[in-house]
Amino acid sequence: MTRKEIEESYRDLQLHICQALEAIDGQATFVEDPWIREEGGGGFTRTISNGRVFEKGGVAFSAVHGPVSIVMKKQLNLEGEHFFATGVSIVLHPKHPRHPIIHMNVRYFELDNGSTYWFGGGIDLTPHFVDLTLAVDFHQQLKDTSDQYSSDFYPKFKEWADRYFYLPHREESRGIGGIFYDHLDESCGLSKADLFQYSLSLGRLFPVAYKHQVDSIELNDVTEAELNWQALRRGRYVEFNLLHDRGTKFGIYSGGRTESILMSMPPRANWEYNLEFEAGSEEAETLAFLKKTHDFIKR
Repeated sequence: MTRKEIEESYRDLQLHICQALEAIDGQATFVEDPWIREEGGGGFTRTISNGRVFEKGGVAFSAVHGPVSIVMKKQLNLEGEHFFATGVSIVLHPKHPRHPIIHMNVRYFELDNGSTYWFGGGIDLTPHFVDLTLAVDFHQQLKDTSDQYSSDFYPKFKEWADRYFYLPHREESRGIGGIFYDHLDESCGLSKADLFQYSLSLGRLFPVAYKHQVDSIELNDVTEAELNWQALRRGRYVEFNLLHDRGTKFGIYSGGRTESILMSMPPRANWEYNLEFEAGSEEAETLAFLKKTHDFIKR
């Protein structure tokens, strides 16, 4: 399992996901923007906008390499002189507030020609309004996929996601969570090849899981109140990505391409001072739900 094979497979995964998402939208198509990193490597950022389903979305592939800078060593706690990293990162911001925001990334990282390596990634869902049935469906799909490789993966990575996709300054979750993992290598009991296949399985699940969400939601004529709430929830998304997201930090500290790194930002977001919602409203109920951790799958 060479890094070239992993790189090529992740590029194929990007194209597969884009094709599936275009079918879900049924109107908009992806535009590709190739780029080169001066220090080594590059990628292809594919974006979609103003569609039937997607207001803004991006599916980014990158494969970069080069010396481990002093800043990277300090900020990311790395030990090594040269690195290689490749992966696919996705964020979709839907047009309608009843459709959820979704994020996924799968990535491979190695130091000094493979002497140290690991995989990372995950998928999480951020609905503007929580539908418990669809939340359970989403987590069941993640568990079913993860269980094909290890029965330990879903409970462990679900708990990791609950900790990771959390805004401590708000004391609330970003959404309904999902799974998240990092620094996954053969010490977990699986071979490098199996860990790579797990990441590809999650990537192939991504458009299937999102299509289920879209197909299961009966849309109403959007109201101004829903759009205002969507803008506020998008604001929370911005706060997490800029303050806490490891991928954003790694991209910045490794000298990555700013446009691709900030692709995850919504087209519009809003913040209002000391905003309160009427007790019993969908907005108030959503905020209360996000204040707690939930087990969506019965053990």
